[in-house]
Amino acid sequence: MEMTREELESLMVDSAHNAVTTTREEFGIELDFSQDSINQVDEVLLRWLERYKSEALEEQAVFTLCNIYGAYVGEVFRKHIGGHWVYDDTNPDAPTIMLEYAGKTYAFAATCYQRLVNDNQISVQKYYELAVNKATPTH
Repeated sequence: MEMTREELESLMVDSAHNAVTTTREEFGIELDFSQDSINQVDEVLLRWLERYKSEALEEQAVFTLCNIYGAYVGEVFRKHIGGHWVYDDTNPDAPTIMLEYAGKTYAFAATCYQRLVNDNQISVQKYYELAVNKATPTH
């Protein structure tokens, strides 16, 4: 799948806004693109599991949830730190979209996946903070 940088960034902005809208509609939680709102993503992912149990873990639902919340976290990073989205298809069976900043890439959707599917102790907030610290060494 070939996509221009503009198309990819538009897709991720739209996905982030889907996270905001869906979170407001489902849980009455307002994601506001502040850095403080990232901790709400941790909470919301677990709420999806509580509310929808096995349906939240169906392949398509997992893909959608991880991508919209990964896009949201990435857009918060872009707004406050910078960066651009990159499409990595080195593994054609599992292409990924990551945020690149200052030569480093950040897999926010993958972190959401880990929290949702593998280990609810994994924190999107902590991963975000590590990314910010790597990106801004004087932070």
